[in-house]
Amino acid sequence: MAAPNVLVMVAQAAVGLIETWFVGKLGTDALAGMALVFPIVMLMQMTSAGAMGGGIASAVARALGAGRKEDAQALVWQAVAIALGFGIAFTLALWLGGRALYGAMGGSGAALEAALTYSHWVFAGAVLVWMFNSLAAVIRGTGNMAVPANVTVAGVVLLIPLSPLLIFGWGPVPGMGIAGGAMALLVYYLAGTVALALYLRSSRSLLRPVWAQARLRWPLLRDILRVGLFGAISTVATNACIALATAFAGRYGAGAIAGYGTASRLEYLLVPLVFGLGAPLVAMVGTCIGAGQRERALRAAWTGAVVAFVLTGGIGLAAALFPRQWLLLFGNDPAMLEAGTQYLRAVGP
Repeated sequence: MAAPNVLVMVAQAAVGLIETWFVGKLGTDALAGMALVFPIVMLMQMTSAGAMGGGIASAVARALGAGRKEDAQALVWQAVAIALGFGIAFTLALWLGGRALYGAMGGSGAALEAALTYSHWVFAGAVLVWMFNSLAAVIRGTGNMAVPANVTVAGVVLLIPLSPLLIFGWGPVPGMGIAGGAMALLVYYLAGTVALALYLRSSRSLLRPVWAQARLRWPLLRDILRVGLFGAISTVATNACIALATAFAGRYGAGAIAGYGTASRLEYLLVPLVFGLGAPLVAMVGTCIGAGQRERALRAAWTGAVVAFVLTGGIGLAAALFPRQWLLLFGNDPAMLEAGTQYLRAVGP
């Protein structure tokens, strides 16, 4: 069950890295601007896909495991409500407080303006990010990993050429710079959300939500939140640390921000890999718990933990041994390389 999900998460991470590579061609200020926004974007993605997404998938899996299909279908609407609420909150917070936040993180001059441009566009579509990840979590909660995988990979195929097209332009399409990368990302999430919604309305879906169930039900919403909010504590702490470290790097200029941001991208690459393993584990463990098979649930959880440790540890060690090979993919500014190398050698192992 984990294989397609890991593939999907790798594909999503690769898209982010490719976008960073293209933005790096716009210069150090653009790369630094993207690095300022990146921890907040990852906070949104990790919360929607991992913390709340895990809560949604877990609640659906437990309901199905206990034979409560009607509750499982009603959980779809609770997931939609969560996506709308948190998505709008992210949009308003970053539109209103983005300049103060990125300034406090060390952004100034051209780097700050690049950060604001990218941020305004990305968070204009925050609801799309939340909706995509929430619907994908619902489907994963039914034990179906293939549909979210297929939708994601299809979106990646679309996004890879679309991102450079909108960033640099081609023919009649004007280049929009760093804003183009954000717009391409929103197109990806919009198309993916529509595809997942259509699947849930089709006869192939195990769950087929109906409009009559489109209301908040506190007991079901609580099932999601008690898992999702607890998971969000770790997510918020992780990204707050990254944002704080970015602020410290900002004292040394745009090159240091770009170097630290580029190096930390590799660290963030490990997160979707672990999520790729964790999502099917949530469905497996939730179903086992719902069916009263506690020992089997524990075996599944420990197996997943060992696999995640080996995978992430190997990548981190390679980064510590060969840091410049990674950093040179995105730029050759001396300050960027120096800051990134110091970070990877310290954190990689």
